[in-house]
Amino acid sequence: QVRLVESGGGLVQAGGSLRVSCAASGGTFSSYAMGWFRQAPGKEREIVGSISWSGASTYHADSVKGRFTISRVRTKNTVYLQMNNLKPEDTAVYYCAASMAVAGDTTAHLLYQYDYWGQGTQVTVSS
Repeated sequence: QVRLVESGGGLVQAGGSLRVSCAASGGTFSSYAMGWFRQAPGKEREIVGSISWSGASTYHADSVKGRFTISRVRTKNTVYLQMNNLKPEDTAVYYCAASMAVAGDTTAHLLYQYDYWGQGTQVTVSS
């Protein structure tokens, strides 16, 4: 059973930066595609970014492209989301997820492709 634990959320002013981390245990982390999703109150959960099992391929949603960067350190079983130039509309609970479903060294963009989820970490951006 894979366990994912997010950390690093908090309150930040608009224009600021934050890095959230996701530590994985209990599975073969190095073979999973990983993703970050977010969910704001009253809205559906949406993809923020995804990274392939090797780290060679990444995907970022248009809404965060150029501001957020997903990365992973396989030796530490950890995936990161660096968030720069944060905006109030980035306020949400951020979730880490692991996918065994993708074939090859590719990213996964859809919720149903993910098998394991963390409990989430709150990110609040004040204006």
